[in-house]
Amino acid sequence: MLQTILLVAMILISISLSGVILLQQSEGGALGMGGGPSGFMTARGAGNLLTKATSILAILFFLCALGLTVTGNMSRANESVIDAAAVGAIAVGGDTQTQAPAAPAPATPAQPAAPSLDDLEASLPSAAGTPAR
Repeated sequence: MLQTILLVAMILISISLSGVILLQQSEGGALGMGGGPSGFMTARGAGNLLTKATSILAILFFLCALGLTVTGNMSRANESVIDAAAVGAIAVGGDTQTQAPAAPAPATPAQPAAPSLDDLEASLPSAAGTPAR
């Protein structure tokens, strides 16, 4: 339940963060180059409402991401990757099924994976009747 609430909140925060970023005024230049001293780090730029909203939404986004990570791992808190009871077993949906050892394959004569050149030559019609090019 908490995970669903955090996921919906994260989606809403992501959409609003994208909107707030797109509403901000461009300061000229590409990739942050140029713009002069009236950039992000000045008092006037930091006092801007859109700048404050962007930073608040960014902090909320990261907090939601951390909350989703924590709530996603709460159900696995007491389990280990290498559990002594699960060695040699496969965990399927919380149940463990022991794996039977594989039966040895019946002995078959070794066959090549692909036909050899001799097999290819034997399958071609004889070249005696065709003129050379």
